[in-house]
Amino acid sequence: MSKDSMYTEAVGRRKTATARVRITAAKSASMLVNGKTAQEYFPLEGMVKTAFAPIQLLGATYAVSAHVRGGGHKAQAEAIRHGLSRAMTELVPEQRKDLKVKGFLKRDPRAKERKKFGLVAARRAPQWSKR
Repeated sequence: MSKDSMYTEAVGRRKTATARVRITAAKSASMLVNGKTAQEYFPLEGMVKTAFAPIQLLGATYAVSAHVRGGGHKAQAEAIRHGLSRAMTELVPEQRKDLKVKGFLKRDPRAKERKKFGLVAARRAPQWSKR
């Protein structure tokens, strides 16, 4: 965190989901996702736990604000986790090893393969007929 700013920002990604995460020092951990609380935004409690995982692991208390777009809810939760981990390592570099061992700093690069001409889908060939 620089002297002139009050928050630390990082970008997290998974597949096609992108999350811009800002963390601020706070007395208790809280999370806003696209202007809603994490419990309101995510349909399942497991996704909230996924997004909060780095905070739970290190026992830190940050107010987290995330702007997410693209992908589904699961990919968005993991993109927030990735961005949150990056922001936390920017603040306290000693925590990097713990987050890296858990795989929170790894970006999931998988994405849908493009459709090629002459094919029905990315690799699916047209059905063959004898006559």
